[in-house]
Amino acid sequence: MPLNEAAFRLVEPLVGDPHAFGAVASRLGGVTVVDCGVKAVGSEAAGLLVARAAMADLGRVECHEDAASDGPFAALWPACPWPIVTVASDAPVAACLAAQYAGWKVATADYFAMASGPIRAAIGRETLFETIGLRERPAVAVGVLEASRLPPEDVCIRLATDAGVPPAGLLLLVARTASVAGTLQVVARSLETSLHKLHDLGFDVGRVVRGSGVAPLPPSRLGNDDLAAIGRTNDAILYGGHVRLEIDAPDASLCDIGPRVVSSGSPSHGRPFLDLFEAAGRDFYALDPALFAPATVDLVSLTSGRTHRFGGMRPDIVSQSFGAAGPDRSSARA
Repeated sequence: MPLNEAAFRLVEPLVGDPHAFGAVASRLGGVTVVDCGVKAVGSEAAGLLVARAAMADLGRVECHEDAASDGPFAALWPACPWPIVTVASDAPVAACLAAQYAGWKVATADYFAMASGPIRAAIGRETLFETIGLRERPAVAVGVLEASRLPPEDVCIRLATDAGVPPAGLLLLVARTASVAGTLQVVARSLETSLHKLHDLGFDVGRVVRGSGVAPLPPSRLGNDDLAAIGRTNDAILYGGHVRLEIDAPDASLCDIGPRVVSSGSPSHGRPFLDLFEAAGRDFYALDPALFAPATVDLVSLTSGRTHRFGGMRPDIVSQSFGAAGPDRSSARA
C-alpha cells in the first residue's frame, strides 16, 4: 500500500472522533487539520497515532511505564525512572527516511513548522529521495507539523498543491513540541535518527533489513515551553536512546562505521542539548551534525550473526535535562 494511503487509513479513528484523543479537527481551505497538541490538550494515544502516521504505518510505536522490565534497555539503564517509547520497523528506510524524517520546514512570513510524514514522499523535493527512491503520486496525503500554531489557510492550500492532491485529500496532524502528543512523537524518532545518520555517512541504507529503538519519555509538565521540550526530546535520544539495526553487511564495514553512528562521535557530546543550542545562537544549522544520533547503537551483521555495540548511555545528562524530581504522569491520557 502506498505510504500516504496507509497513513490516511490509519488515522481515520482520530479524524472520525477527535474528542476521544483530546484533539480537535477543523477544515482550513478544504484541508483537514487535526490539532493534537497546539490549543487542544491532546493525549498519549494521540501521540502514538501521530508517531505511527509519521512512519506511514510501517512501524510499531508503544509507550511503556516500567522501563526497568523492558529487555535490553533495562541492561543498559537498570534504574531508569522514566517511561520509555519503543519503535520498530521491518521496512525502516521507507518508514523512517521516506516518511518520518523531519527533512524540511514549512516557512512563510508568518508561519513556521518542522514537517514530516509521508507527504514528503508525495512532494519529493529533498535530495535524499535521489538516493532512496520511494517518491509517490498519491490520491491523498498525510503530513505531520511540529509547530506552536495551526497552519493558516494559505499554507494548507500550498501544501496540498505541492503534494499534488486536492485540498480535501490532505490531512495535517499538528502538535507543538511541549504537548503530550508532540513530545511523544519526537521521542519516537530514535530509529529514524540512526537511519539518517547512516545515510549522511554514505552507507547503503538499503542494507538495513529491520530496526528498533528505545528512548526515555520526558515529563509532560512544560506548558507551552517548546524550547525546553526541544532540549528534553533531543537529550532523550542523544543521551538515552538505544537503537538496534539488523544489516546485511560484513562485520568489518559495521565496525568501521559504528563509532560515527552514535552521538559520542561528536566533539559536542557531553553537554545538554539546550546548552549547545544557546551556544550556537539558537541556530540548529550551527550545531555539529555528528551530534544528532542515538546514545547507543547495536549493529547486527546478518552475514556473521555478530552484534557490535557502540556508544553508551548518559543517565546523568538525561536526569539533569528532565529534572531530578522524577516523571510527571499527570498529563492527559486516552
